[in-house]
Amino acid sequence: MQNLEKFSAIYQRACERKGGKEVLESLIDKPLTPSEIGQIGDDRFLAEFTQKVFQSGFVWRVVRNKWPDFERVFFDFNIQKVLLMPDEMLEKKATDPSIIRNYNKVKTIRENALMIDAVSQVHGSFAQFVANWPTDDIIGLWAYLKKHGARLGGNTGPYGLRAIGKDTFLLSNDIVGYFSQRDIISGSHQSKRSLTAIQSSFNELQQQSGRSLQEISMILSRSVGDNFI
Repeated sequence: MQNLEKFSAIYQRACERKGGKEVLESLIDKPLTPSEIGQIGDDRFLAEFTQKVFQSGFVWRVVRNKWPDFERVFFDFNIQKVLLMPDEMLEKKATDPSIIRNYNKVKTIRENALMIDAVSQVHGSFAQFVANWPTDDIIGLWAYLKKHGARLGGNTGPYGLRAIGKDTFLLSNDIVGYFSQRDIISGSHQSKRSLTAIQSSFNELQQQSGRSLQEISMILSRSVGDNFI
């Protein structure tokens, strides 16, 4: 990675931009450990993915305000109960005014429940599957969600993983801008070539720093763009 800066340089610049080491560190969150992730119920994965699907292209605040009703309408995202819903029930629930009435997005709830259930039958639980996925190939997990899930491509799947506690970087505008400006990627940042280059860069920064992908991602995003004090 000839054009990749040393982590120490990125960290120093982030400290300078945010007002010092203590301020920067107060802005950095750590992911859950694999053992902690493995204890999460599969219903929570379905809930998190569903929330991110509905937030995509919509006002996040509205989704959050309606979330208690989403939980109620969809049986607290109990996987087996969701899978038992016939098409007619799913269509009726999509007209409930207490949630966001978007049938195409409502359909993803059952579709993603199917994915989670299929994985659970092989790995014991979807949580264990996610917990055991190596972070040096986190883009591989992104690709799995995109291929086997519903509307979990782009940033939706990664944001869902981050929210649930899985160690992952995120492709925010600042992160993408950094890799583009340093000619580490070109063209679409979602191409396989670009994603591989970004993953390799994060792996290198992780080896240098000993930090999680999430921490590195947060530090890097605060070292560029408009993220001044």
